[in-house]
Amino acid sequence: MIIESLNNSKVKAWNKLKEKKFRDEENLFLIEGDHLVECALNYGVVKEIVTSNENFKMPNIPIYYVTDSIMKKLSNQVTSTDILAVCQKLPEREIKGNVCLLDNIQDPGNLGTIIRSAKAFGIDSLILSLDTVDLYNDKVIRASEGLLFGLNIIKADLKETIKKLKEKNYTIYGTNCKEGPELRKTSFAPLSAIIIGNEGRGMKEELTSMCDEMLHISIDGESLNAGVAASIIFYEVKNGKRKN
Repeated sequence: MIIESLNNSKVKAWNKLKEKKFRDEENLFLIEGDHLVECALNYGVVKEIVTSNENFKMPNIPIYYVTDSIMKKLSNQVTSTDILAVCQKLPEREIKGNVCLLDNIQDPGNLGTIIRSAKAFGIDSLILSLDTVDLYNDKVIRASEGLLFGLNIIKADLKETIKKLKEKNYTIYGTNCKEGPELRKTSFAPLSAIIIGNEGRGMKEELTSMCDEMLHISIDGESLNAGVAASIIFYEVKNGKRKN
């Protein structure tokens, strides 16, 4: 059976997931497009599939067939896809290995870039401050290219998280345009936690005071955006000098 009415109760419920309020209430989020749906299926977080492709089959997962007009209503893209998935929000696990803490990152593209780079350079966990852009924002998900499914991503109070990390012998590195040693001269501890600050204002002062060390990237000209800066730092954490 094909759902044809825009007023169908399921369609209304799916459409509400485009808003953070309802994502939080239902603990669900929407993804769209073949690649993202495939990634989500591989990680076992898909609850339902919505598609206008009547030939699409998937065992053990409920599939709802809908019209093109419904797909267009549910899509966030200019050119709507023919497949969506309703997913459970990702589980949080214990923090292990190197960590990045994001302080009030607001640009979805930056967060997506940071997710991709964290996965590429072996960052185990991303800790998002309570005022960082929503992980399940459609633009974040698309910018991450599906790599959010492979990371431990936690939303938490950063001050409390830093206290807990210090109890586990993490060294906390703050980032600043000018303060501290240049990145290439920094020797990273076996357990490193990097703080990336807001795009315009940088790190909050209350977090700066909790850092063990500060570092900066020496560049010519304008400052780097948060996503690019994080990528460079992650590379050095993985491949740079290590403390004994």
